[in-house]
Amino acid sequence: MKDEVLRWLTPVPPGGWIVDGTVGLAGHAAALLECATEARLLGLDRDAETLELAARRLASHGARVVLRHADFRHLADEAAACGVDAAHAILLDLGLSSYQLAHSGRGFSFQAEEPLDMRFDTRQRLTAAELLRTTPEPELARLLATYGEEPAARRIARRLVAARARAPITTTRVLAELVTSAIPPHRWPRRIHPATRTFQALRIAVNDELGSLELALPQGARLLAPRGRFGVIAFHSLEDRLVKRAFRGLAAEPGFRLATPKPIRPGEDEVRDNPRARSAKFRVLERS
Repeated sequence: MKDEVLRWLTPVPPGGWIVDGTVGLAGHAAALLECATEARLLGLDRDAETLELAARRLASHGARVVLRHADFRHLADEAAACGVDAAHAILLDLGLSSYQLAHSGRGFSFQAEEPLDMRFDTRQRLTAAELLRTTPEPELARLLATYGEEPAARRIARRLVAARARAPITTTRVLAELVTSAIPPHRWPRRIHPATRTFQALRIAVNDELGSLELALPQGARLLAPRGRFGVIAFHSLEDRLVKRAFRGLAAEPGFRLATPKPIRPGEDEVRDNPRARSAKFRVLERS
């Protein structure tokens, strides 16, 4: 959603700050810096590998760019540490990058045989394999139902717990096969692989993604400069509900308004070129 991001988060005045809390491969960051040619950028990311790639992509912008290996749940502290007292544009793009899915080797996708890691930040201890090894069946079912919105959560949790009693579940292929076998074929979802929701749930749980988002939203709002805008791109209903609720609550306070009363959706051309974009919803909060 590069065009939508540029439309809603620019212009940025000379010397003003852009904060990208999920800099990833720096696609949005690069576009914003090219559009706001005298702005500065603070980019955060939990993934050290993608942060290194972002640094290479943004190297031509020199001192205008500050990158930090950090979770956006610490947005206010990171901004303060870098001398950012107010931001004219803040962006959170909550989707997985193509690099993480295809090249990280950390088990975000079941398309290849990979270890069940799923950590954005490999400094943390909890992996997906460890979560599957230690989580009691009722809690595992709750995670799948809550974070994956999986109708067959109990059935899948029962199958996984039975399987781990025989051998640890440590690879993507084994997990995908177990989940698929736990759901009767006539109940498989039509548009997605039967294991998609389980993988989503485990990734969210391992990285406490919703906890980070809930903490970051009020911090981002308070960091905005007058007329500054805070945009969030969400890719599933759990994230979007959090953003919608938080932005509506902030807009009820003096000094904030919803710049986008309804979410912005990607255009047909983008969805055709990138089918993963079809579920994206972009919401923007503005400080008056």
